Amino acid sequence: MKKTFKEYNFFNENIIKALEAIGFQYPTPIQEKIIPFLLSSERDVIALAQTGTGKTAAFGLPIIQKINYHINDPQAFILCPTRELCIQITRDFCLFSRFLLKIKIISLYGGVSIDSQIKSLRNKTHIIIGTPGRIIDLIKRKKLNLEKIKYLILDEADEMLNMGFKEELDYIIKILPKKRQSLLFSATMSKYISVIAHNYLINPLEITSGPKNVGSDDIKHIYYVVNHLSKKYLALRRIVDVNPGIYGIIFCSTKKETKEISEYLIKDGYNADSLYGDLSQAQREFVMNKFRNKSLQFLVATDVAARGLDVHNITHVINYSLPKESEIYVHRSGRTGRAGKSGISVCIIQNKELRNLKEVEKKIGKKFERFMVPNGKEICEKQLIFFIEKVKKVVVNEQLMNKFVPEIQKKLELFDKSELIKRFSWIEFKRFIDYYKSSKDINYVYNTSYNKKNFLNNKFKFRKKIQSKSRKLKKESLSKLFLNRGFKDKLTKLGLINLINQAVKNSHIHIGHIKILSNSSLFEVEKRYRNKILVGMSRINHLGRPISIEIKN
Repeated sequence: MKKTFKEYNFFNENIIKALEAIGFQYPTPIQEKIIPFLLSSERDVIALAQTGTGKTAAFGLPIIQKINYHINDPQAFILCPTRELCIQITRDFCLFSRFLLKIKIISLYGGVSIDSQIKSLRNKTHIIIGTPGRIIDLIKRKKLNLEKIKYLILDEADEMLNMGFKEELDYIIKILPKKRQSLLFSATMSKYISVIAHNYLINPLEITSGPKNVGSDDIKHIYYVVNHLSKKYLALRRIVDVNPGIYGIIFCSTKKETKEISEYLIKDGYNADSLYGDLSQAQREFVMNKFRNKSLQFLVATDVAARGLDVHNITHVINYSLPKESEIYVHRSGRTGRAGKSGISVCIIQNKELRNLKEVEKKIGKKFERFMVPNGKEICEKQLIFFIEKVKKVVVNEQLMNKFVPEIQKKLELFDKSELIKRFSWIEFKRFIDYYKSSKDINYVYNTSYNKKNFLNNKFKFRKKIQSKSRKLKKESLSKLFLNRGFKDKLTKLGLINLINQAVKNSHIHIGHIKILSNSSLFEVEKRYRNKILVGMSRINHLGRPISIEIKN
């Protein structure tokens, strides 16, 4: 039977009271490993755990327990890469210590007035949480004294180095007391971890929860392959529309791309906004508050801007641009599937990016499943089912609605039940039906049958089976047929001959002129075989989709 925080007897009654108030009953696996060790040892630690597994509580609760409230100097120092993560850690620390009135916590980050932070530092402070730039600024102004720090926590320190903060880290850590306990927390075992351990930690103990550099088991990893870069946004829209109720983060590689995708989504009627490095703190907090309270359905963000985001119930993470490193993918996907809930991580790629995806798959030890970009019919069906379920679950305020029902019935008495259903459904679905009525397939189709090697191997075999004679056949003996496949479907003349051969299994059909267009093909065959070809080819699937064929003359 799993033990509760209270049964473990880790913490004083005020911390237990705070944990119960926020609904923390059982420690997570990383907390079970880290908390007892930090409460009983002064040894340096490298802790590796997936995003969303409770790392902040793993180091925060023991630190709060060990703080000496009678000392007025800062004793614990948490350094993190971004303002958002700094704010989030501060928020968590305040929740954990809400019934400890004597403990004082301050967060120091850029983008806000430094004067107000200097004023706060004049007061009694036990725990400081900050970002490198603002910490150095305050140290150089001689407003921040870290000489009595006993506990240093580097949260996502690998990302600080990745973001170019090595000089800042060196500067800050050099002025800290030599005698201290240093704790390094990260979701991944990246190339930077060994650098950090060598430079800043002394004989650290490595504590790992789950395999290194892998995503959570609660996350499903899927990908879509589009036939051209220009189709990525169209695919994004279809993925969004085929998942009614989606609430997610869309990751892009650059600020420019982030802003563009956000603008496209807003223009197309979605509740979306962007998050990138150049935003002021006020702008950033405004966007994040909208996303947290679900006024926004989508947050379009860069990796740097999304560091430290801790938003609950995210259903999907969409990789509009595939990250270059597997560690970044782990951080991205870890935004969903948190606290025991399931989530989906989506990659939208071109065919040439498949090798990169396979590398990520290999490194994180997770299998990616390919999904086909849905068509309009599939999307409308999904939206219809979602709408019906929403109608079934809606709770009507009878007292208020009863005042209006007689008038509504009077106005709608001309329509029968069937007509009302159609009209109300049309209001809901007109946008989807209008948009997708002429939509085309944008999937990249793997065409292994017609690569160069297979072409050369099969060239003479196909010629043996069907003789396309060079002599001219009489025009009246030929019939022209139309096929709904073209070169955009990777269909070649030789491929078409192969399809005819599959359809009729006859090696003596005379084939006339063949014309392969972008989305269709025209070809001539002897009239006596026309019906046999129509029947046979209508039963064939070409690259997973049924063929449509008809007579043109």
